Amino acid sequence: MKKWLSLFVLIVLISGAFFFFRKDSSKATTVETVPIIRGNLLKTVSATGSLQAVNTVNVGSQVSGTIKAIYVDFNTIVKKGELIAEIDPALLEAAVETAKADVLAAQANIAKAEATVKNARKTRDRNKELFTRNLIAESELDTAQTELDTALASLNAAYASLAQSRANLKNKEINLGHTKINSPINGVIIDKAVEVGQTVNASQSAPTLFTIAEDLTQMKVEADIDEADIGYIKAGQNVEFTVDAYSDLSFEGKIKEIRLAPNTDGNIVTYTVIVMVENPLLKLMPGMTANVSVIVEKKMGVLKVSNAALRFKPSSDVLASNGKNGNGTSQRTLWVYERDIFKPLNVTIGISDGLYTEISGEVQEGMNVVTSVMAGKSNGGGSPFVPGPRR
Repeated sequence: MKKWLSLFVLIVLISGAFFFFRKDSSKATTVETVPIIRGNLLKTVSATGSLQAVNTVNVGSQVSGTIKAIYVDFNTIVKKGELIAEIDPALLEAAVETAKADVLAAQANIAKAEATVKNARKTRDRNKELFTRNLIAESELDTAQTELDTALASLNAAYASLAQSRANLKNKEINLGHTKINSPINGVIIDKAVEVGQTVNASQSAPTLFTIAEDLTQMKVEADIDEADIGYIKAGQNVEFTVDAYSDLSFEGKIKEIRLAPNTDGNIVTYTVIVMVENPLLKLMPGMTANVSVIVEKKMGVLKVSNAALRFKPSSDVLASNGKNGNGTSQRTLWVYERDIFKPLNVTIGISDGLYTEISGEVQEGMNVVTSVMAGKSNGGGSPFVPGPRR
């Protein structure tokens, strides 16, 4: 009987110990930490932009007509002054011939006017001699003088007509020269908007026939920087960017200028920043979208910590259960967990790259600081404590 009684007491003790330790273990607190490390930090400003040639020229036509010949195509490399297209010159050649005929007619009119002046002057001189002898009336002398004056005026008008005809001829010859379309720069044809036989009309404005990009080994990114970040941007800063075509490659550039004209889209205001880019392998093409990161500040070999640790703040329940109320009022406080107690560490923060932040103060490299806490409940469940908001 004593044997069975002893066995019963043993079972009761084992069961009590099981439930006691299970209850205690259900109240255990799980604390996740990260170490404070030493390393490099880059503070960047992100934006998007588009790649463009440094200098792009739209080549048009100053005269109307039918495209007679085209000597280039897409991606053709051209030299300055090279003939790239011709407009049928027949109509303009006829206009030049007409203008030349007008010049000849004006020259003939001058010869005629000069003869008239010569004859009128002789008549006036003869009548003047006769008047001095009292052989004719004064009115005849006046008539002769008037005819001479009229002839001189006609001669001047003929000279003016000749000048006008020559100017018209020069204009027609210039227009005839415009039927030959030459490249204004050294570059590459990136767009061709016409075909042989197509009619172009330059009566309103010069139509664009070709677009030529100058030296694609030198390009630029036109990036739109938000007004909240534009204060960090300065000429000369280094830039890194990627393009979708080469997602595994990173390209570099340097800021050349910040344009003062704002770009407003609804309530969003941005400013255009020009980034100069070397493109020796011609991987980058005009129109590509660039995902830009402007390197605003760089720190080397500084203490840094995960931003999750800066966002963490223990709840009052956790602090009370660990016998420590602590002071969590500092705007930047890290927490360490030692011997079941949360201890605050006040720190000063520096630059951040979005994942890590520079810190200084009551910290050392290798310290483990808390990022989150999971406190147990009596029913065996767990309740996470979400880090407090960033301040």
